[in-house]
Amino acid sequence: MLGALRKASFDAVGFDIRPSSEFGGNAPHMRELSKFSQNLRILITVVRDIAQTDAVLFETQRLTEAPNLQTIIVCSTLSPRYTTALRDRVPATIALIDAPMSGAAIAAEQARLSFMLGGSTPDLDHHQPLFDAMGAHFHRMGSFGTGMQAKVLNNLLAASNTAMTRLVLDWAEQAGLDENALLGLIETSSGQNWLASGFQEIEFSRDGYGAENSIGILHKDVASALDAAPPDADINLPRAIQHALLSLKTKR
Repeated sequence: MLGALRKASFDAVGFDIRPSSEFGGNAPHMRELSKFSQNLRILITVVRDIAQTDAVLFETQRLTEAPNLQTIIVCSTLSPRYTTALRDRVPATIALIDAPMSGAAIAAEQARLSFMLGGSTPDLDHHQPLFDAMGAHFHRMGSFGTGMQAKVLNNLLAASNTAMTRLVLDWAEQAGLDENALLGLIETSSGQNWLASGFQEIEFSRDGYGAENSIGILHKDVASALDAAPPDADINLPRAIQHALLSLKTKR
């Protein structure tokens, strides 16, 4: 995402707790915290979960205290309840936009992410060029927090597709079916879904569950959806999907 912004001529820099050497071609544009925060006007957070978001905004890095900060764009997938509550925790002088994205690493590399956007219309209009630089699909869902609500519902579907596609491919292998032939069939038939369509490109398509990998993040996203479930909702199916993700083994 940083690379896409710089390619579009934005004066964007990055900060991460990992060493800048881990960021390849973007390493020259990574900064230490003091230099990153000094002239920070628009903060785009792309971290794993609520704990890391709290660290970035309020606890360890405390970037809500950056002297020139005007806007925070939250691109992580988090609980909608937590996201909405940020409005009472962040100074009123700082605009808030929730902009969780979909598409996996391959879409970020190719600047074709899908963004689910929540915020005021003037704020979204003002920052649309940033999203244009990083993505290809933009879905304005309403006020701040609605983008996150839409994202966790989308990821609930993605989680179910991931779990079931992997099960189908395992069963097919045991039945002696050719994987590529079956994926070609699924692509043009009623079982078509995002994971199956991008199975050879999506970086985590063959991964087993790991607490820190993308399958683990998807498991976390189901928990975020459950946190915002309607009061009387039947949550048996989402719970079953969570269990199926936990049971995934690495596929060769």
